[in-house]
Amino acid sequence: MSDPRSLAYFSMEIGHSAAMPTYSGGLGVLAGDTISAAADLRLPMVAVALLHRKGYFRQGLDSSGGQTEESETWTVEEFLEEAPARVTVSVEGRPVAIRAWQYKISAPHGYTVPVYLLDTDLPANSAWDRTLTDHLYGGDGHYRLCQEIVLGIGGVRILRALGYHHLDRFHINEGHAALLTLELLLERLQTAHHREPTQGDVDAIRERCVFTTHTPVPAGHDRFPMEDVARVLEPPVLSLLRRLACVDSSLNMTHLALHLSGYVNGVSQRHGEVSRRLFSPHPIDAVTNGVHPRTWVAPLFRELYNRYIPHWTEDSAVLRHVLRIPYHEVWSTHRQTKQRLLEFVKRQTGVEMDLNSFTIGFARRTAAYKRADLLFDDLERLRHIHGSAGPIQLIYAGKAHPHDTGAKEIIRRVFHARDQLRSDVRLAYLPNYDIDVCRLMTSGVDLWLNTPEPPLEASGTSGMKAALNGVPSLSVLDGWWVEGCIEGVTGWAIGHDRLCERGVAERVDAREPGSRPAAARFLYDKLEYIILPMFYRDTPRYVDVMKHAVAINGAYFSTHRMVQEYLVRAYYRRQTPG
Repeated sequence: MSDPRSLAYFSMEIGHSAAMPTYSGGLGVLAGDTISAAADLRLPMVAVALLHRKGYFRQGLDSSGGQTEESETWTVEEFLEEAPARVTVSVEGRPVAIRAWQYKISAPHGYTVPVYLLDTDLPANSAWDRTLTDHLYGGDGHYRLCQEIVLGIGGVRILRALGYHHLDRFHINEGHAALLTLELLLERLQTAHHREPTQGDVDAIRERCVFTTHTPVPAGHDRFPMEDVARVLEPPVLSLLRRLACVDSSLNMTHLALHLSGYVNGVSQRHGEVSRRLFSPHPIDAVTNGVHPRTWVAPLFRELYNRYIPHWTEDSAVLRHVLRIPYHEVWSTHRQTKQRLLEFVKRQTGVEMDLNSFTIGFARRTAAYKRADLLFDDLERLRHIHGSAGPIQLIYAGKAHPHDTGAKEIIRRVFHARDQLRSDVRLAYLPNYDIDVCRLMTSGVDLWLNTPEPPLEASGTSGMKAALNGVPSLSVLDGWWVEGCIEGVTGWAIGHDRLCERGVAERVDAREPGSRPAAARFLYDKLEYIILPMFYRDTPRYVDVMKHAVAINGAYFSTHRMVQEYLVRAYYRRQTPG
């Protein structure tokens, strides 16, 4: 096969369907949305990830919020077709065979983007090597480094074996696939018969590579001790690393990608600012994330938009015309969507909720900086708001990484708050948060809550999904919300806009808006004095905010806009002569 596609998109995870557990959260779902938009726009793209036969994990929660993990089970052959190619990579001096499974992400007009998921579960491999593509973010650092060899080096080789010889751009979605840069450089050296890389060789690879960094949190940047790197990588790759001065006492995959990518970006304007401070002097642009409208608009809202806004799936900008849809139709559609969510909550948790009560949603990967328990810092204040401003009910969801004991403790604190509030505020925690649960929650609640510790939120996309369905956000001004918040128009801010100038590792002063005590006070005040009174006593005005959430944020924060920015800034930027 010879395919004219020119763009290769590499990601450790790609989330497109809940039935295929090949993702853990926002990074993978963003990748799926990106590929869907590429299909809509007929981009000549091909995508590569790992198979993850046993998924991330299936979350169980006991009565006190203790999390347990089980491997996912899914039948690969029901979803994927084996591709006719085999390659090998060297791991610790032994060959590891790789095959690829293919599926296609299609647009309504028929254009498709092929996605290849790499798999080492082959008889030719040792028992341990066969497990390398089993678990997403599983195992220890050694396991992860071996996985990243399969993804970065094996991914380039499988594309070549499949006939993709005209790839001009390689998009590295987070640092996990950074080793592909070295594979491309080795290819160039072999073609040019160079024994040592010249500056021209390095510049040529940088011209072809695009790198998107997704977090300022240190845990999101893979580092591997040099003793492991020296043992695991094959000698030519290790030699290149040392010649290029890309390693010191460890191999930092983010630094490797930064060094060998000609275009680098953060995933929101604020994240771009933070990244430029973290990774100076590297030039870092910003392309704010988006979500794929056709994927995330709930069925009932899809019917409503179809009646009033033709072609909204082709051009999300026309969602601005939601402002013309009559108030009562938006409100009626929202209540029907909300009812579907509440029925699901009852089936999953046994918690019966009231359609007429103000419902707040909070769902995302559980991590300390996301502060899922901020709402419960003052339970007496929360009870007072519930009794004076209007009834509140809460729906939570989110997984903690199996090794993150602090995040697991946060889930237990949410359950403890549930038990303390039981006679007043109803709270349900939905287990095993996935794409399907996300669709229900982001379309069915009355308000989307986000409480990260600034400036650690790179972007966040769940609030964008909510906006598409007319659900406004109440969020700390960080990530995308710095751009998306028009106070009282598209939603509300927790605190003021202030970039922490002392760096991402230092806590802000308790008197500042980003501090936990101050953020909790802002949160309670906004609920008690502004949001709940509007919802209960001026519903038309609340619906007006809902409509503006769609018309402004839903219309702008789409992967169609995002991918078009990548096209201009990264994929088809002017090449350096020679």
